[in-house]
Amino acid sequence: RVDEMLELVSLSPEEAKRRVRNYSLGMRQRLGIAHALLGDPSVLVLDEPANGLDPAGIRDMRALVRRVAGLGLTVLLSSHDMDEVEEICDHVTIMDRGTVAYHGTLDDLRAMALQM
Repeated sequence: RVDEMLELVSLSPEEAKRRVRNYSLGMRQRLGIAHALLGDPSVLVLDEPANGLDPAGIRDMRALVRRVAGLGLTVLLSSHDMDEVEEICDHVTIMDRGTVAYHGTLDDLRAMALQM
């Protein structure tokens, strides 16, 4: 399963042989996701997975999250970056002081915002 997870997160066999301390931030993020997936979870929780990444790394991380979700896994993504949320998520939950202020689709959220 290790090789399968490394392939899923786009880490080559050559990269897998390198020491982690020599990995870029994006490679470390992808390795962390591969590690989390080894346990075959039903839910994957990601907190700001693209934080600190360069534009190419952000694009790759978004593609990876979509790929993982496409496998049928529920992905909970915590982010303050609405561009990221719009790019990746099909449902959103907005929290305000520990309480759910909104839960639904992005389209419904947009429609609600236009009515305000």
